[in-house]
Amino acid sequence: MSTSFAFDADPVLTDDPFAVEDAYTLPTYPKPPVALVRGEGTTVWDVEGNPYLDFYGGHCVALLGHCPPRVVEAVRKQAGELLFYSNAVYSPVRAHAAKTLVGLAPEGLGRVFWCNSGTEANETALKLARATTGRPHVVAMEGGFHGRTLGSLAVTWGDKYHAPYKSALAPTRFVPFGDAAAVRDALAGGDVAAVILEPIQSMAGVVEAEPAYYRALREACDATGTLLLFDEVQTGVGRTGFFLFGEHVGVTPDMATLAKSLGSGVPVGAVLVSEAIAATVKSGDQGTTFGGGMLAMAAVQATLDMLMDEDLMHRAPCLFRRLRNALSSIGGVLDVRGRGALIGVVLDRPAKGVVAALRTHGVIAGGADDPAVVRLMPPLTTTDAEIDRFAGAFAEALRQGT
Repeated sequence: MSTSFAFDADPVLTDDPFAVEDAYTLPTYPKPPVALVRGEGTTVWDVEGNPYLDFYGGHCVALLGHCPPRVVEAVRKQAGELLFYSNAVYSPVRAHAAKTLVGLAPEGLGRVFWCNSGTEANETALKLARATTGRPHVVAMEGGFHGRTLGSLAVTWGDKYHAPYKSALAPTRFVPFGDAAAVRDALAGGDVAAVILEPIQSMAGVVEAEPAYYRALREACDATGTLLLFDEVQTGVGRTGFFLFGEHVGVTPDMATLAKSLGSGVPVGAVLVSEAIAATVKSGDQGTTFGGGMLAMAAVQATLDMLMDEDLMHRAPCLFRRLRNALSSIGGVLDVRGRGALIGVVLDRPAKGVVAALRTHGVIAGGADDPAVVRLMPPLTTTDAEIDRFAGAFAEALRQGT
């Protein structure tokens, strides 16, 4: 008996990437009418050959610029040798990357769990916290963003993210970011496994607390046996001038999560874990198929080598100062905040129109949950001339984007 299948005609008879992508993929973000095909350094090009100065970096990913040659070569070489095998076996490239990453982390974060993304890293950290402490609850911050899988989503702030999934989310105690007393109150019952926060709240509009706040959190967690988790998915890998943000304020968390910039565009995530927590983990407690794959590990190693060899972390505060000085004198700019290559420009008007106007001047930037903030995440390799060019475009965009 034979079976025949009838297929409808292709509903999209076009090579137009806008129409085809809209027809065949689930919607994620509102997208501008730009289809990118190539990148080099701070510049990306669209299908029509138009160049854009990229100060968004594909969601805070292109820390070393697009297609950094050392990373491209490392990935190309690894792809020709062994594209993938799971961490069911040992791997020299994975071992080397782990040693390098732990060597860059603050003392006390001596082990790493490899995964594939920031949300998976946060999921793992939250699981480890609950397993290690035996406690059920988590304290998170108003304004925080930690990912869209269910565990990470539960500690992300906002009904716009929670609404369709509320019945499936673990309960979370949210407290105001920057309010150490509120955290102490939330920990008073002794049933909290972890406090999780972005040390700089990026999606909220690049919001940072006072240094004393982070130290107070460390003290409160130590006093109650609670674990402190820093989500450094956007702030980590040297973007703010230190490898991890906590080094700015003299605080080492019990776990720090990384992704975004870690692989220069190759998907990878990591959880840096204290030795005390690592000692509680037994074989089989955690697992991942693709985490620690050879291609990702080659990208991580090349990224970290380039970061160190070219001393790029020290470029971060210089980049920030020049950009802040260039933008602060422009009419309509109320504040320029952040650290290093994670910057929020606060405007006297909605940012959406300015972001759109920037594209007409060949610049890509981002918005935030704060509608008055333009978010900038340029590569650490950005030159002074490119910063000045961006500032000129920004001034013109402010005159257009009202």
